[in-house]
Amino acid sequence: MDYVFVKFLHVLSSTLLFGTGLGSAFYMFFTNLSGDTRAIAIVARRVVWADWLFTAPTAIIQPLTGWYLADRAGFPMSQSWIAWSIALFALAGACWLPVVWIQMRMAALAERAVAESRPLDPLFWRYHYIWTALGVPAFIAFLFIFYLMVAKPA
Repeated sequence: MDYVFVKFLHVLSSTLLFGTGLGSAFYMFFTNLSGDTRAIAIVARRVVWADWLFTAPTAIIQPLTGWYLADRAGFPMSQSWIAWSIALFALAGACWLPVVWIQMRMAALAERAVAESRPLDPLFWRYHYIWTALGVPAFIAFLFIFYLMVAKPA
């Protein structure tokens, strides 16, 4: 494969991965805080869709293209910036996997509340706090990954 094309895929997928995550988190967090159960149900379901359509594929593309680019450029995988990038990516993934499950549960709880014309179950809010707590380290990890990709410090 052409190095420049793979680099394009790597940058594009990292943009989609980070952008989808940040945008989804922003809209879901503030929609949840609005307390509008109908809006919460709709946004939570769309965030789940966005994770399956954008985040999951890019989470697979990123390490594959990253490995290819590092190999072709002659960077050993043991270089500290690559090792840190991999570790931070693993941390973000470890946060993201439970978040996907939590988002599906939150969407189901919100949809049930709308269907039954009742307020959100207190479990929804427990999930919201866990979801938020997992999102913060994942977001910070991606900021550092972007820095490492660009700076490639020794």
